[in-house]
Amino acid sequence: MRLKSAIWVAAYLRRCQTAGVFGAVRRRGAEEAGAVFVKVATLDGNAMLYVPAPQTVYDDSRPIERIFTPMSPQPVPETSVEERLVREIKFDPDAWVVETEDRAGRHFLDLARG
Repeated sequence: MRLKSAIWVAAYLRRCQTAGVFGAVRRRGAEEAGAVFVKVATLDGNAMLYVPAPQTVYDDSRPIERIFTPMSPQPVPETSVEERLVREIKFDPDAWVVETEDRAGRHFLDLARG
């Protein structure tokens, strides 16, 4: 059983806060199981977008984990990220969008599984 999206988002934002990284919910999705997209703005006009990983990368022995994959290997213009988010929301209106701001591009997603 996977942790509810609302609880996961709250815990993720708390993790960001403890590291001094600003983060906020830009779009609230389905409380129980909405997909979560994480935008990391690097404050130079670029950003990274982390999207839910395909189900094939999940480990059946750890069903509660949330695994993310970057939209691209390097930061891209924020407009590209915003365009992708618009498409994702049209496809899945239950999706969440969380945005953080960090010049170093830290995302903490490797620490925020669950």
